[in-house]
Amino acid sequence: MIKEGNSTHGQTGFFSDTGELGGRHHQFTEICTALYERELIGLAHAGSTNNTILKRRLSGLPHHVRSVARYLVANPTPLSIDTHNGSWYSKQAGKCPGLKNDEEKTLAWFLKHADYGVVVPVFVQSLEGMHIELDSIDKVDADNNRIHVNRHGWFLYNGSQYAENAAIHDEKQLSKPTKAVMTAACCGHAWNYKSKISPRSLSLREMRLSTQINWKTFT
Repeated sequence: MIKEGNSTHGQTGFFSDTGELGGRHHQFTEICTALYERELIGLAHAGSTNNTILKRRLSGLPHHVRSVARYLVANPTPLSIDTHNGSWYSKQAGKCPGLKNDEEKTLAWFLKHADYGVVVPVFVQSLEGMHIELDSIDKVDADNNRIHVNRHGWFLYNGSQYAENAAIHDEKQLSKPTKAVMTAACCGHAWNYKSKISPRSLSLREMRLSTQINWKTFT
């Protein structure tokens, strides 16, 4: 049996207002500006021809940007804040932590914690290099020990990608959430096959997901 979350209820809770800080915090405006610039550039280069989707994304942009900025300036986390770029930052590991996946530990973690809305890390490897992306669970198929995440599709609880009649262009792997893995994902850390490379910029969606992380339990 596959359990799916109620999308209307979930989105209402996910995008709920957390209170306005506004100009009372000196970092708030700078972070908002950086997030606006990054998201508008992304929308401009997305090449979408669906005006309805574009209008919906633009209309929701102010609320989502304010919510992320409020969280960054008001909530303590193990990460530091780059107000100029509207992003998280932390020291980057020499090697991608997503390369090491203990299938037994990953299986045990998701058997216990797989649930709708949980933010999870997905290791992505391609010809250009590797990084870890934040995603969220939107379906749980406990009968078959697999979950579906919003952007990257189906995975088994042990981390293996589960594809049905689809070509896999990039190697993807569901990872057990740890501080090292989630730090790399939140900060956009990236690697090629020799060394560290410049961090990638997180989308506004991933920044929103980063504000939903429980850094004590990751559940």
